Amino acid sequence: MSAEHDPSLSPATAVVALGRPERTPGASVGPAVEFTSTFVTGGANAYARFDNPTWNGFEEAVGRLEGGTALAFASGMGAIRAVVELVPVGGTVLVPQHSYNGTTGLLAALQETGRLTIRRADVSDETAYLDAMDHVDMVWLESPTNPMLEVANLPQLIEAARKSGAISVCDNTFATPLLQRPLELGADVVVHSATKYLSGHSDLIMGVTVTTDPQLQEKLHATRTLGGAIPGPMEAWLALRGLRTLHVRFERACANAAELAARLAQHPAVTKVRYPGSGAMIAIEVAGGVRAAEAVEQAIRVWLPATSLGGVESMLERRRRHASEPQTVPDNLLRLSVGIEDVDDLWTDLDRALRG
Repeated sequence: MSAEHDPSLSPATAVVALGRPERTPGASVGPAVEFTSTFVTGGANAYARFDNPTWNGFEEAVGRLEGGTALAFASGMGAIRAVVELVPVGGTVLVPQHSYNGTTGLLAALQETGRLTIRRADVSDETAYLDAMDHVDMVWLESPTNPMLEVANLPQLIEAARKSGAISVCDNTFATPLLQRPLELGADVVVHSATKYLSGHSDLIMGVTVTTDPQLQEKLHATRTLGGAIPGPMEAWLALRGLRTLHVRFERACANAAELAARLAQHPAVTKVRYPGSGAMIAIEVAGGVRAAEAVEQAIRVWLPATSLGGVESMLERRRRHASEPQTVPDNLLRLSVGIEDVDDLWTDLDRALRG
């Protein structure tokens, strides 16, 4: 058995070994990029909107990491839309009060057309979320949530969704499969913005779904094929190359985040630190309100004022600058995506910006 087919591999090894060509004499060590729109009749592939060999390595690797079968999409929103299509017409989706605003924006738009109904609750309040689960068709989960970093009791909520007959979906973008594997807890579908930690270099847009259910996989594949939300071959190749370093990138970013969260908790210009105890995301509330938070954005020199996350570079932004963020998100909240730079350089820059 070659290493890439060994199920006992740790994630640190799997991200390096998976998705490579077969080990035949003279074969390439890494996969090639297939720039083609169609294929000669009679083979495994027919048309590049249905499948493309360049996607396969990335899908194999992410599927193994999450413990299911993966599908690559043109964007995280493409993946989310495909998952939402699993909801029957007129169905109800339970979604956290605080969650990725692309998800809530899509659901709100579909609710306006009568396609579905949204129900929202605090996912960190287990009792409230369980009570809200009555007669819903899909239970959407984020843990930690975006941008408030609330933590959910995933095993309990996933089990309750299963008993109620609802499809359970977990957006695992923040945690990555290195911290939690929702499919092992019984979730039906996992979704990622592969733009973020999986690819890790802020240079591409992609999404991915993972499931262990063949019927759900078939439906998701059909939605991708008919909807056309397919990734380009170059993006898929870059995503797999980025995935190779996921373990070392995330390990360094998490260590940086833990250190920064401890220091920020003692900072006189910070009124609250939101840090779930793991991962590389932090949210802070800045003393002095909106103007003070905006001043931090303008003063940073090592950190980048940007809206994304999960890259090698550290980024922060005031989330309420987006009109789509819920009013329950404090207007002085800064979301910090901690990167892999020297932690003391990050601290010096952030501390200086906070002190004005």
